[in-house]
Amino acid sequence: MKQNKTYKVKFLPITKLEKEELKNRVFNSIHKSNTRKRQILYVIIGAAASVLIQIGLSFPFSDKPNDSIIDFVNSLETTNNNTSGEVTLILGEGENLEIDEKITFINYSDSGEEVTIGATKKVSQKTLKNNILVYNTLIVPYGRRSKIQLSDGSIVWLNSGSRLVYPSVFKGEKREVHLEGEAIFEVSHNKNHPFIVISQNQEVEVLGTVFGITNYLDENSIKTVLKSGSVQISYINALSSNSDKMKITPGTIASYNKKSKAIISEKVNVDQYFSWRDGVLIFKNNDLKFIMNRLSRYYNIEIDILENKYTDADAMETFSGYLDLNEDINQVIKNIQMSTNMKFRFTDNKLIIN
Repeated sequence: MKQNKTYKVKFLPITKLEKEELKNRVFNSIHKSNTRKRQILYVIIGAAASVLIQIGLSFPFSDKPNDSIIDFVNSLETTNNNTSGEVTLILGEGENLEIDEKITFINYSDSGEEVTIGATKKVSQKTLKNNILVYNTLIVPYGRRSKIQLSDGSIVWLNSGSRLVYPSVFKGEKREVHLEGEAIFEVSHNKNHPFIVISQNQEVEVLGTVFGITNYLDENSIKTVLKSGSVQISYINALSSNSDKMKITPGTIASYNKKSKAIISEKVNVDQYFSWRDGVLIFKNNDLKFIMNRLSRYYNIEIDILENKYTDADAMETFSGYLDLNEDINQVIKNIQMSTNMKFRFTDNKLIIN
């Protein structure tokens, strides 16, 4: 039986000092200050936890008690978050604001009535309509990223192909938002008002922390990575010898296989799960298909690996290293091409690999 071979390659030269600076940027980022049917998994995160979350691009379920935000999300027209174009901010009155920047910065005032986009643009809105909370929607297409500060001071980094629905200002006992795609949350601490991220497949509840989940529809696993604190994950119909609940320790990743329902956990270096917000992709023993899938999202480019040219040896080849997302896609591909025998060529904004 063939054994997998690992080819450790550093795509982008980074000095020890630069690596340490990167680590500091990733981990020392801003820390500002019921009955419901669970379809796949339910996550409860301790107040001191720090986790990375990416959530599958799909539509929400409409079970109670989250009627208000769920009803609003269900009322939205079907949106393809993957398409190219501008970042779009939809305000409560239905006003669409298109933002022509690769990385967008949006800040809400404490009242939620004032929204600052970039360094200078400001808009105003009402936070209530007919005494009902007004929700805003931020859509980030492929090739773009956004950073948003919500009215409670919480910070959200939205990655390519994502959508976030949230109230212009938080009212009531819970702070609820709805996510499709990938995001890193830095939640402002408030022990009396837990912060809840809702999606079709899961619900994440925290008091104040940094967290995230990996659950893209085109990937076969759900991953929860913990930096600090405590996390309890409950899976439904999972094949685990330790029942369907799992607690993981800092520096651990829990993986749930969508097909087999199996759960595994292992120690990891969590840098690679947070670095994208700093414009760097970190890979460790990842195959070419995984890397190209990530680059396709970040650069909004179609990538086609010709299967008849993709041998068993190519499938076993894995890579470790760093890729600078601030570099042009052509330079990134050159860095990768020096590390493999596969051939790369561009045709009409499409990358062909054979």
